[in-house]
Amino acid sequence: MQKLSALLSFQLDRVESFFSPSTPGLSLSLRLMSGFSTTVVGLFQRAATEQGGLLSGQDPSSVNLTDPIRLWIIQVGVIVGTATLLSLGLRKLNQPKVIAEVLGGILLGPTAFGRIPGFTEHIFPKDSIPFLSLVANIGLVLFLFLVGLEIDAAIIKRNAKLSAAVGLAGMILPFGLGAALTVPLYRNFVDDSIRYAYFALFCCVAFSITAFPVLCRILTELKLLDTTVGIVVLSAGVANDILGWTLLALSVALVNAGSALSALWILLICVGWTLFLLFPVKIALRWLAHKTGSVENGPTMFFMTITILLVFGSAFFTDIIGVHAIFGAFLVGLIVPREGSLAIALTEKLEDMVSIIFLPLYFTLSGLSTDLGLLDNGITWGFTFAVISVAFIGKFGGCTLAARYAAGFSWRESSTIGSLMSCKGLVELIVLNVGLSAGILSPRVFAIFVLEALTLTFMTTPLVTWLYPPEKRVRASGTGANFNAVAGDDRPGRTGSLNGSRSRYTFVLDKLEHIPGMMAMAQLIQPPPPSGEERPTASKSSLIRPSDRCSVEALRLIELSDRVSAVMKSSASETLLLSDPLLAIFRMHGQLHDLHISTALSIVPFDDLASSVTEHAQNTDSDMIMLPWLPTPSAETTVALHEHEALQTPGKSQVHNPFDMLFKSTGSHDKSASALHAQFVREVFSNAKTDVALFVDQERSAVTSKMGSKQHLFLPFFGGPDDRLALEFVVQLCASSHVTATVVRVTKREMEPPLSQVTDAHIEKREEPQLLSVTSAVAGFPDTVYGPPTTETRMQSETADNIAWDKYVPSTNADGASTSSTPPPGIEFRELTSPIPLHAVIREVNLLSDTVASQERAPRVLLVVGRSRRMAVENHAGELKELVGEYGSVGAEVRKTLGDVATSFVVTGAGSGIVVVQTAAKIDDY
Repeated sequence: MQKLSALLSFQLDRVESFFSPSTPGLSLSLRLMSGFSTTVVGLFQRAATEQGGLLSGQDPSSVNLTDPIRLWIIQVGVIVGTATLLSLGLRKLNQPKVIAEVLGGILLGPTAFGRIPGFTEHIFPKDSIPFLSLVANIGLVLFLFLVGLEIDAAIIKRNAKLSAAVGLAGMILPFGLGAALTVPLYRNFVDDSIRYAYFALFCCVAFSITAFPVLCRILTELKLLDTTVGIVVLSAGVANDILGWTLLALSVALVNAGSALSALWILLICVGWTLFLLFPVKIALRWLAHKTGSVENGPTMFFMTITILLVFGSAFFTDIIGVHAIFGAFLVGLIVPREGSLAIALTEKLEDMVSIIFLPLYFTLSGLSTDLGLLDNGITWGFTFAVISVAFIGKFGGCTLAARYAAGFSWRESSTIGSLMSCKGLVELIVLNVGLSAGILSPRVFAIFVLEALTLTFMTTPLVTWLYPPEKRVRASGTGANFNAVAGDDRPGRTGSLNGSRSRYTFVLDKLEHIPGMMAMAQLIQPPPPSGEERPTASKSSLIRPSDRCSVEALRLIELSDRVSAVMKSSASETLLLSDPLLAIFRMHGQLHDLHISTALSIVPFDDLASSVTEHAQNTDSDMIMLPWLPTPSAETTVALHEHEALQTPGKSQVHNPFDMLFKSTGSHDKSASALHAQFVREVFSNAKTDVALFVDQERSAVTSKMGSKQHLFLPFFGGPDDRLALEFVVQLCASSHVTATVVRVTKREMEPPLSQVTDAHIEKREEPQLLSVTSAVAGFPDTVYGPPTTETRMQSETADNIAWDKYVPSTNADGASTSSTPPPGIEFRELTSPIPLHAVIREVNLLSDTVASQERAPRVLLVVGRSRRMAVENHAGELKELVGEYGSVGAEVRKTLGDVATSFVVTGAGSGIVVVQTAAKIDDY
């Protein structure tokens, strides 16, 4: 730039010297041009700040106080990555995520990584801590707002008598024991410049507080929320948390006050602000929520804006008066209306950023202040064990004795309550950090208490699991998952079975898309009209009919994730039962069709969804579980069908069927939503101790729908326990006038020796499954496999098939006399023999569909088939391969889940829907 400026000036001087004698005006102009050129070049000389970054050799981890974003991103990546890796391992031990976050902070601090030369100077330099602290404290304010949202005062009101004694004992005893221990702690580890009263107050609050957010998650994951123990612990934990935060606010006010009079003024102002929020502001916020429609439709943008401004405004006020900012945010969380699950919706909008970014940053700051290397001598370790022992004994002993003698619980239940209340978690860490930042706690005492909080939190889950196993739990009411402790059984709809008929059903609802299929199944099982309107029957003794009081249990499944809102849903299950849209739609369907529908809610981790369904069905004495199907996109995506053999024929046309995307298989590690749902269905089939039916709607992608409620069932009866169940189920359903059926007994015609000449060798060569068990080819993905059949079980099953068929189909003996009763009305029985039975059955279904399609108000053709994954009469693998080649391939998960016969219907798109049933019969029942 300097050379360019000099060159321009030199050239202009030469021009000026040439023209100046004769043209003074031009000389002036040239001088002006020279000045302008110098100015322009000067602009280019003032270049912008170097932005080359790595290309210019800059260190991205260097501290730039005017632009700290680079180093902050590095810090966030290191912190979140470390916490996530630790949580993956600790999850196997059923430990909450907060353990991983605190351990990650300790590892990144001077205890471990901080000892690596240059690590702290490059990743967490001292000048960058204020920026990290600012973001972390913003997150802490939002987190305390979420804690306030979690707390429902109604829980305390409903269980005040049971939890008052537990909550008070859990505060008083550890507070007193902690006060005694603070005397030697103060003498050995705290400087005399710190007043003992302040130190003792902070320590006692840390001893007596309970981690309510972590406690909620532990109760949910251990399925204790609907037990008497869980209810008492939850309500006592709420009261304990509120009292603990109040004591913390008092402690901070005393520390920040210059005199006793100032502390009194701070306390009075804090009380006044609390009353101001709890009454006029709470009323105004409720009015605003209703005015903006936030209660009915979720929080609007305006309501969210006002709420967030209120959170930070309250935090600002409590901070400037001498109380910590987190107390103000906590108070705002308490006043948010609970109507319409508004608090849950607010939590869902904020929790991800708080839990993923903000809290790990805060706990890393805590870890940077924690040096476990300070625990370097015998007396320090002695006090560490003393602090852990006193904290546990105070909480465990106080709550256990109060639960035993004041609330009347057994020793097992009382000790479980004491163990749960001793959980510390992140709440105590927040208290400790406040004390450390105020200069009340020394780094050595801070490290002792951090180790105590980690130890007690880590102990909670295994100790509760050992003290209170599932078989010993007492449910609070007859609406939980376990009714062993509920005296009597006066649940509505419990009328007993008539002649093996099914009158109690468990319908599984987990997505809105499942509602149409479950409505179709509810319509199908609708009991017949009163006796005066029943279809006439020649022999009622031969007809298996449902009872007049068919009852349906609608089980709403919600997956318990790592989010706080999922835990809040668990604790607010009673409200969700009334407000959940899926249950509301299904209840209305039952009212319109005279079905008795009761509702239940289960919020469990994904791995426990199947067991939750089977346990609920068993404990409610359901006769059959009705499973939904997962709807699929309209995209025609197909994959190869293979299960131990290749079933794909290249070069054939591809057609859409409803399982293309539902059960797609991209490998053994496929964890797509469709594959996970298929896994859930198979686990229910594997674990159920009752009959199971899976409904698949083949008309999902149809533009138009059929009119009317009539349905025609088509059952291909090949034999085996599942087909026998399908036969009984079809006969039962046909008791209703809107259901008719066609039952075809299918026999494969092939060159085989007569049954009398069949040997064990012949039978053992047949690849037919029998015994049901669960194995795992891939970790976390159990599947259903079967053992080989025997001659005895095969002949028993064939005999049972003949008996079941002869029960409904008229036949004559050699004398011409009838050997069976009159067939049920509305059902046509036929027999079909073919060397290609699947092709023959599909042709029959297509002919039937064409026949009924010409009728006015044509009924839907539903296919009812047995799953036949055990004791199947025929192996259809070869013919199924041919069908795949003719019509197109489907996912490998289809055959595993549905069986061969149902898979052939899926491949060809036959019928309007498929009902796949599996019996709960054991081998002795074959």
